[in-house]
Amino acid sequence: MLGVGDQIPEFNLKAVIPGSKDFKDISHETYKGKWIVLFFYPKDFTFVCPTELKGFSDMNKDFQEREAQVLTASVDSEFVHLAWRDSDSDLKNLQIPMLSDIKREMSASLGILDINEGVSQRATFIIDPEGVIRFVYVTDLSVGRSPKEVLRVLDALQTDELCPCNWEKGQKTLS
Repeated sequence: MLGVGDQIPEFNLKAVIPGSKDFKDISHETYKGKWIVLFFYPKDFTFVCPTELKGFSDMNKDFQEREAQVLTASVDSEFVHLAWRDSDSDLKNLQIPMLSDIKREMSASLGILDINEGVSQRATFIIDPEGVIRFVYVTDLSVGRSPKEVLRVLDALQTDELCPCNWEKGQKTLS
């Protein structure tokens, strides 16, 4: 699995765009110069996954205030993403692009393809404006993650200073 300090691999994936039924190609260069929060989930039309998508979407404005673009991805096609978004009341107003890694190339290049299940692991990456991975967070397929913790880590990374345990934006750093 790629980790902290590694460059995000080149990619070009179809995405479902928020507030639209349109698809758009999103690549590693689409948000060049911005922080990216990229989180993968196993499958559309499941139980834990929509809670995470909604959680990140509900906090999208907080991420945007920090000059960060949130992207989500799974191995489902863009058509399945669209059908799921449009049929699930919690996802109808999703504020983040849904990337389709249907060929599993990105999941494989990141090292997060679950061999037994054939899906992406529940993995989160924070990527800095130079395309360097600065944070990786992977949980078991059955355990959802915390968007608030991801935002806290983004805040800490953006200080470019030493941040103690449980540090939150506005608190003193160690440097």
